[in-house]
Amino acid sequence: MAAFLGGPGEGPPCSTGPGWASEGPGADGKNRRVCHAAARLEMGSLWEEFNRLGTEMIVTKAGRRMFPTFQVKLSGLDPLADYVLLMDFVPLDDKRYRYAFHSSSWLAAGRADPAAPGRVHFHPDSPAKGAQWMRQIVSFDKLKLTNNLLDDNGHIILNSMHRYQPRFHVVFVDPRRDSERFAHQNFKSFSFPETQFMAVTAYQNHRITQLKIASNPFAKGFRDGDPEPW
Repeated sequence: MAAFLGGPGEGPPCSTGPGWASEGPGADGKNRRVCHAAARLEMGSLWEEFNRLGTEMIVTKAGRRMFPTFQVKLSGLDPLADYVLLMDFVPLDDKRYRYAFHSSSWLAAGRADPAAPGRVHFHPDSPAKGAQWMRQIVSFDKLKLTNNLLDDNGHIILNSMHRYQPRFHVVFVDPRRDSERFAHQNFKSFSFPETQFMAVTAYQNHRITQLKIASNPFAKGFRDGDPEPW
């Protein structure tokens, strides 16, 4: 198979155009299989509504799913190429926070705790053809957040009372034998500021609790005393 960078008929690496969301080192000179990739955040208006209040996500020892669920619609992939999709979470700053109930606001409460072990969550359908990924909404509904530093279930480990930014990555599965040489060219990353959140062990802002109950289809379980689905 011809090399994908500078190979016969492939042309030079391309630059990214304006997309829905994109970032990452080396945006210029990305592999043609990823440089046109674009991702649109699903349920964007709901994410915005939570973001205006200050989104909180529960972390538990056993692991808790996110709500809203991180979902994207992809375009611009090569239908015949293979891709791996994954997510990670990065701290937004070097602070720990506490919630001030009298002012209904978050306040810095000192320096951040030592960083939790960095992990990534691979979408369980990976790897798959670009055509499959673009055919339907990509949902990370199996992803769980935990505050258990000794977690052995592969969940994303976060520190409670710290702020995080989810990141979404599209990785082209390069069939070349020396593909590791081109690793920096074979991925494209996406961040949506409206998905930032505070990791908590219990909701602090009652308006967040109300919005989760109102908008989450699994909230009936919460009202019945079983909060596990979210």
